[in-house]
Amino acid sequence: MAGHHANDKDKATNDAPASVKVSAPPRDEAPRPATNAADQAATLTQVSFFAGLDAESLRELAGAVRRKIFRAGEVIFHRDDPGQVLYIIRSGRVKIFITSPEGQEVVLTLLRPGDYFGELALLDGQPRSASAVAMEATDTFALQRSDFIHAVERHPRIAIQVMNVLSRRLRQTDAMIEDLLFLDVHGRVAKKLLELAESHGVPAANGIRIEMRLTQGELAAMVGSSRESVNKVIGYFTDKQFISTDRYKITVLRLADLRRRVF
Repeated sequence: MAGHHANDKDKATNDAPASVKVSAPPRDEAPRPATNAADQAATLTQVSFFAGLDAESLRELAGAVRRKIFRAGEVIFHRDDPGQVLYIIRSGRVKIFITSPEGQEVVLTLLRPGDYFGELALLDGQPRSASAVAMEATDTFALQRSDFIHAVERHPRIAIQVMNVLSRRLRQTDAMIEDLLFLDVHGRVAKKLLELAESHGVPAANGIRIEMRLTQGELAAMVGSSRESVNKVIGYFTDKQFISTDRYKITVLRLADLRRRVF
């Protein structure tokens, strides 16, 4: 799940506004200029599906991608929307989430530059299994399903890469379910903060700063708990000096102590 406490001012209790109900079209859907073909090919190599392709194949795919830019807070697609596009993030951050019929949000993952999303619907042509929203201004490359399937048919080894990726994501889903079953809220929050420190952290003078805007509501959605419960946990971790907070940013001060609190 995401974007990422005891009082409202200093500990990031302000929640992000609710997602709009209608996806807005991206600002720019024009093909990238031919002069940027090398940039497009280089971006494609960041996707594990295409990392092993030869230069000619990469150039072919690079000619098929289109640039799409999304504003902060803009919905890229909703769950159950038709799925025909794979997105590759060039800059910005994207949250993948699902929402219950009662409106409760669960964040599945947070993505950053070099990550990609939308590949499940791309493979089977079924509707989207989750929603995606830009957490900040986000620049992407988009690849249509027909072009992707053509690449798989020409280069069967892409199918092996796809299986590896899907297996890894299935294991991640299993781990999420296990956390919900066996960890208390303190453990789930501690584990999520450690994961974010590893994936989105930058060295700071006194620890590792999670370099992303993270509200309590978003963090609660990532660990499957209420904002009130997460608020108490963040306050406890702050009092213990495991972490420090500065508006919407969290710095992990004592990694070892936070790891011990997972279980």
